[in-house]
Amino acid sequence: MARTSTYLNFMGDTEAAFNFYKSVFGTEFASPISYMSGAPTAPDQPPLSAEEAGRVLNVQLPITGGHMLMGTDMLESMGHVLHEGNNVNIMVEPDTRAETERLFNALAEGGSASMPLQEMFWGDYFGSLTDKFGIHWMFNCTSKN
Repeated sequence: MARTSTYLNFMGDTEAAFNFYKSVFGTEFASPISYMSGAPTAPDQPPLSAEEAGRVLNVQLPITGGHMLMGTDMLESMGHVLHEGNNVNIMVEPDTRAETERLFNALAEGGSASMPLQEMFWGDYFGSLTDKFGIHWMFNCTSKN
């Protein structure tokens, strides 16, 4: 089922923020928190420090009205810099790859794709972009069709 979520970026305090949001909304995480230690590293990437390996890769918390709040920690070792504007993304999860590509390509027109749509290690079809108005979008499609 297609859905749209809000994706928040933090510099090391995602878990604390989401535990706070969990207490505010009185809900439970949709699945266990995943950590950077579980992500594969690129061949040219140095290993993560113990501190960065313990940072959040992904967390999902249902809040109100079926809305999913999602989050991750940005990593300085990967050149990530948090500033107002890149701390919030709109996450779109279409039902099909064709719809994912249509929406992605339309929003990328006049903007820039920071990560083209591609197969990811978690098994989904994922990409991200900034549209011509400076809004950050992420796309994730679980369907193989």
